[in-house]
Amino acid sequence: MSGLSVDHILLSHFRSHKRVEIDFDGRPVAIFGPNGAGKTNILEAISLLSPGRGLRRAAVDDIVRKPESLGWKMAADLRSGHNSHEIEIWAEPEKTRNLRIDGKASAQTALGRIARVLWLVPSMDRLWIEGAEGRRRFLDRMTMSFEPAHAEAVLAYEKSMRERNRLLKDMVRDAHWYAALEAQMATAGATIMAARRDAVLNLMTAQSQAETAFPVAELTVLNAEGTPETEAELRNAFAAGRSRDMAAGRTLTGPHRSDLGAVFAAKSMPAADCSTGEQKALLISLILANARALAAQIGMAPILLLDEVAAHLDAGRRAALYDEICALGSQAFMTGTGPELFTELSDRAQNVEVTDQGGASHVASF
Repeated sequence: MSGLSVDHILLSHFRSHKRVEIDFDGRPVAIFGPNGAGKTNILEAISLLSPGRGLRRAAVDDIVRKPESLGWKMAADLRSGHNSHEIEIWAEPEKTRNLRIDGKASAQTALGRIARVLWLVPSMDRLWIEGAEGRRRFLDRMTMSFEPAHAEAVLAYEKSMRERNRLLKDMVRDAHWYAALEAQMATAGATIMAARRDAVLNLMTAQSQAETAFPVAELTVLNAEGTPETEAELRNAFAAGRSRDMAAGRTLTGPHRSDLGAVFAAKSMPAADCSTGEQKALLISLILANARALAAQIGMAPILLLDEVAAHLDAGRRAALYDEICALGSQAFMTGTGPELFTELSDRAQNVEVTDQGGASHVASF
């Protein structure tokens, strides 16, 4: 299987890192050090190799190292199959983010065609018990991993919906103002809903075909009863719902109202009713299933970013997780407070220690 890996990164004035360069050898990477030293910042930098705002969904100015506020830069050498790419991402103070791939200015969506990056961070531990928005975002990131163009469809839908919502709030009643926007929403919306269904099918298939120490989750895309799904049905529903939407000041039907349902298959129990440990195990199971399905689809395992993933797993389940990562051939970047959390990896992993030295992060790789 051809590989997907980060061979080198450079961070300049990126959060706690004034200047850091790290070489990687393609093995899983165990990043350890005290809290606040800057471990997650390294994962965040790598997450920017995927379209979007990264694993923290940070604004551009939130990333820059304080107090200098000189702007920030992240550069990476990425190996994707038999091809190598030089990627530079940077932002000047109070400016938008810039991207160059192999020396050429590029749109963020281009990243989805050369790199597939999945992540699991502690803030996602409450995914099953909080609002639907987080689950939709989780579903859309998994969907985008299978179909990078999904990101463009989501952006197109949201842009048209924002413009339609503005008309609704301004109490505009002329149908001509709505027709073009609703046609764009219907086209993008039908594409979004079909891609989400395909992603869930891919995940369910990947889970059913693997023996794993992590539980199987039965997934469904949840839409309100009667929600239209075809382009024509969506266009008609938007037109028919204008009066109701105008009263609400927003669009009340469409894929932006969908949810992701999950059931712990072995117990027939909704994920929201499971224990904290079971909810975490279900998340890990889905990330691993996503990685397996991608490896089968594109011929190489995605890059995995697993922040503090080992902290709440016992030694047996940690060992099982590491075995699955190594069997996948995935370059997984994992963080923890100490090297003892990665004992089961032994020499299968590259170690990176991050320490805070006088307010600046120091990184040693071995």
